[in-house]
Amino acid sequence: MIRRNEATEMQVRAATPGASTWLSANAGSGKTRVLTDRVARLLLDGVSPQHILCLTYTTAAASEMQNRLFKRLGVWAMQGTDELTAELRELGFEHDINTEELQNARRLFARAIETPGGLKIQTIHSFCASLLRRFPLEAGVSPQFKEMDERTSKLLRANIVEEMAEGEDVSAIEAIAAYHYDSDLDKLTSEIAKYRELFGGGTSVDDIWKIFGLKAGFNAESIHKAVLLGGERELLKSVLPYLENGKATDVKAAGKIREALRKPDQAGLVEGLELAFLTQAGIVSKRGTPTKDVALDLGDLFDPLEKLKARIEEGKNLKNSLYSAEKTLALYKFANRFLPLYAEQKQQKGWLDFDDLILLTAKLLNNPAVAQWVLFRLDGGINHILVDEAQDTSPQQWHVIERLAQEFSAGEGTHSGQPRTIFVVGDEKQSIYSFQGADPDEFDRMKRHFAQKLAEAHTPLNELQLTYSFRSAEPIMRLVDCTFQNRDGLDFASNTKHIAFKEQMPGRVDHWPMIAKSDAAEQKEWYDPTDMLANNNEKIILARQVAENIRKLCDNGDLIPQEIGNSGKYEMRPVTEGDFLILVRNRRSGLFQEIIRACKSAGLAIAGADRLKIGGELAVKDLTALLSFLATPEDDLSLAAVLRSPLFDWDEQALFDLAHKREKGSFLWAALRNQDRHQDDLEILNDLRKHADFLRPYELLERVLTRFEGRKNLLARLGAEAEDGIDALLDQAMNYERLSIPSLTGFITWMQTEEVEIKRQMDSGSNQIRVMTVHGAKGLESPIVILPDTAEWPLRIRGEIYQTDAGPVWQVTADKSPEIVSNTRDIMRQNQKRERMRLLYVAMTRAEKWLIICGAGTDKNGQSWHGITKSGMETAGAVQHSFDNGPGLRLQSGDWTGPLAEAKPDSEQATATLPDWALQPAETPARPAKALSPSDLGGAKAIYNDDQGLSEEQAMQRGSRIHVLLEHLPNHPRPDWPQLAKNMLPDCDEAAFNDIFNEVHVVLTHPDLAFIFAPGTLSEVPVFARPEAVNGQSVYGEVDRLVISEDHILIVDFKSNAVVPATEQDVPDGILRQMGAYKAMLEMVYPNHRIETAILWTNNASLMRLAPETVNAAFCQSAMP
Repeated sequence: MIRRNEATEMQVRAATPGASTWLSANAGSGKTRVLTDRVARLLLDGVSPQHILCLTYTTAAASEMQNRLFKRLGVWAMQGTDELTAELRELGFEHDINTEELQNARRLFARAIETPGGLKIQTIHSFCASLLRRFPLEAGVSPQFKEMDERTSKLLRANIVEEMAEGEDVSAIEAIAAYHYDSDLDKLTSEIAKYRELFGGGTSVDDIWKIFGLKAGFNAESIHKAVLLGGERELLKSVLPYLENGKATDVKAAGKIREALRKPDQAGLVEGLELAFLTQAGIVSKRGTPTKDVALDLGDLFDPLEKLKARIEEGKNLKNSLYSAEKTLALYKFANRFLPLYAEQKQQKGWLDFDDLILLTAKLLNNPAVAQWVLFRLDGGINHILVDEAQDTSPQQWHVIERLAQEFSAGEGTHSGQPRTIFVVGDEKQSIYSFQGADPDEFDRMKRHFAQKLAEAHTPLNELQLTYSFRSAEPIMRLVDCTFQNRDGLDFASNTKHIAFKEQMPGRVDHWPMIAKSDAAEQKEWYDPTDMLANNNEKIILARQVAENIRKLCDNGDLIPQEIGNSGKYEMRPVTEGDFLILVRNRRSGLFQEIIRACKSAGLAIAGADRLKIGGELAVKDLTALLSFLATPEDDLSLAAVLRSPLFDWDEQALFDLAHKREKGSFLWAALRNQDRHQDDLEILNDLRKHADFLRPYELLERVLTRFEGRKNLLARLGAEAEDGIDALLDQAMNYERLSIPSLTGFITWMQTEEVEIKRQMDSGSNQIRVMTVHGAKGLESPIVILPDTAEWPLRIRGEIYQTDAGPVWQVTADKSPEIVSNTRDIMRQNQKRERMRLLYVAMTRAEKWLIICGAGTDKNGQSWHGITKSGMETAGAVQHSFDNGPGLRLQSGDWTGPLAEAKPDSEQATATLPDWALQPAETPARPAKALSPSDLGGAKAIYNDDQGLSEEQAMQRGSRIHVLLEHLPNHPRPDWPQLAKNMLPDCDEAAFNDIFNEVHVVLTHPDLAFIFAPGTLSEVPVFARPEAVNGQSVYGEVDRLVISEDHILIVDFKSNAVVPATEQDVPDGILRQMGAYKAMLEMVYPNHRIETAILWTNNASLMRLAPETVNAAFCQSAMP
């Protein structure tokens, strides 16, 4: 029998699948391995893959677990008897393993891949989506529903609010407008959608009043009656002389009372008395008026005055309650109109948001009409449920899991002869996602729930704990215990301890001195950005110290331990940049960017930000500026930004010359077209403008990036980091096209709606410093972790809606908060404090060997992370240590001096000798010649004065619109043409539309032209060829119309010129060259057909056929570049 250590034995026990298990796992205790081992054990026990459901918190976690499992099964498939037997022994097999069991283990890889349904390792949202698609009728959803992203949700919410404001529901908008001072309602509507289950459509005024402890019919008059019982004015007039002869406090109060007595109405009197007797917190001050001497002088007037003050204080509370009640009533009225519209429009579009996936699944599983049917189907489908990161599971998600496991402890599920288990692993101490609905208290509540249910079914729940850390060194674990022991705010069980499994591994914790907050900011230059930190700012000083320390450690060859294989013995190696992980609490404080900037300035290899806001990336800004210009050529700012960007690489002087020398009042685009210096750039912009109305946003971006080498130019200037933003923009373009009818202006609006953030893959093997938030580093580890963001951090309760036991209420400011709101806010503050402590726990436990704690700012009463960890260091036995930036503390174990790891000898690094050709740079291939366009072969395109009073740009736009209608209208019934035309030309004013539509209508209804638009003819046909007349050079174009017969083909090109040539000889040379190019190209594509050409002049609906020799001659005489 194999002997295991205590840490491994507990893992094996947790992975044994015979019973349901609830596992509490400390950070670094190997929970992912336990999950993988348990699934492997289930498969070895003969459980079919489709009967296992693994629910993870993130898609990345699901992929990681699946990869680990398939890697293990793949290794088993190829292992020999001895190796495989040893592997199964490590999993906990104690009996003699026979040949059949070994063969079964080798077949698991194929079974897991080939079994219908496969192995389900997915997030809870992914599982709910698959369940809803499996039972769409029962769930009341479309079988082809699409999952909405946050941007789509935001756009939909904004559209609904706009519709409400313009329709019958305007009163609901007006009601909340009285209390909501921000023009953007998105934050409010987002929270309403989040708490949709808490809003009841039938909530009455009395119900809302009841939440705040008010009686039905309570109003402002009720407050006045409660405060003013009669005789108050006389009482106050009698008191005034005493106050006016008292101390300064009494005199000040007397002035306010006299001001209040001047108010003739009760509301004014009560309000004035509140100012006289109450503090800003709305309570009577014990040190207020009357002072001690005046109180003695008042005699019999003192008690009536005190009772009045008490009534004023109670009246203030009632006033706050009434204000909150009225505000919350407005919220309910709005929510009860908004939510049905939100649900209705999602239903019409076949959309579900993330919350819908959970809520509709829970509703499906709780619907008495169909729940048993669904559970019956699942009863045969799922026998084992495994839940990862259970501490971050929200109450709604737990409800789904609870319903799925219901049959495990009731009915047929417990007597079917097949063991059915639930396995839950988590750690309340690492619950840091409350903003996503996670509630650590649910972890314990659900443990009690499942323990009770399983006990009733005589299948007890095993409660186990993993205390050993396979990640962190002993000093780090000791500091963790000393920091959090007996400290309010972390969900430590009384017996929770952290034990370092690698007890022989040298470890170290450094605690630097806090950099005090600078008293006065250094004077900045007038041109410095307003949000730029001054050089003497404490955050900049700390960022530089961090960067300098890393630079020094790397340059001086400081050592760090590394294990020799899996021997438990350690040797030392030099520190590298890739060893460092720097963690901050958020990206908004400025420290995040300053550290990245300081590291770059120090010449350190750094991976940059772990998350990117797409719209904030320079490459994306350049590309979106280009799109804005293409959508609106008169947008001078966008064009200027594009020209200065790496896409065109203009310098400041070139842009100034262009802008400064243009005619007064003219646009930058017009000035660019009228100059001769930048023809290549003009050609690119003309090409993009030509295609802007016909290509989808993704295709247009790809044209810029590939055909015109935009990607190459952006990366050359901005570096490899820019590629993430470029690729993310392309992904967004594809997402937009999946959800909407693609248009350029639509995509620009869509991109501006939401600040999309992408997560960059921070590879620990890239030998670069990683700077991340603690939330982003969850699940990661690093040899050296630096925590610089440890100063005091003000508590801010973000959110418009507070959840109370009585229902959701709309938050109000502290001075107007009734008791229920104040108490709820206090609870939220306490929960936030507890979560911040859990965040510190997660941050500290990312470190493997060396943890460095530093900070810059304030630390009152030692309650900051810096002060808390300093106290923990002292308790853990840290000693004073002198750092470059001052005296601090160090906690250390093991020998940090050696032995030094030996560098690999040259013989081990020898590689095969490369042939000479591999060592010589390849010849740069000749750049392929750019394809010619038939419309750009030179020559005039119009007869003199052919302008209709339009500018060149307006004439081109008019022609493009005519082409669009001629392309699409023939495919639809004639009665539909007017509406279809309006839909296709949404930006066209009425006069221009009527002119264009009438011209197109005459063409399409002309009997002599009917054959051109008959069924079977082709429109907008792309043609590519290398005609001999241009020495085989590539030519690419699009033919407006092709009429193909058995032996000949007619090429028809639409021209909207105002002046129509009378004869073929009058046709502008540029048009003849274009037609000649089309003819030459089609002759190569259709060598057995006679090719003819003709021009359809839309102005007079005439078809002009062109002689072959005329167009051939014009094409041959083209001026080729």
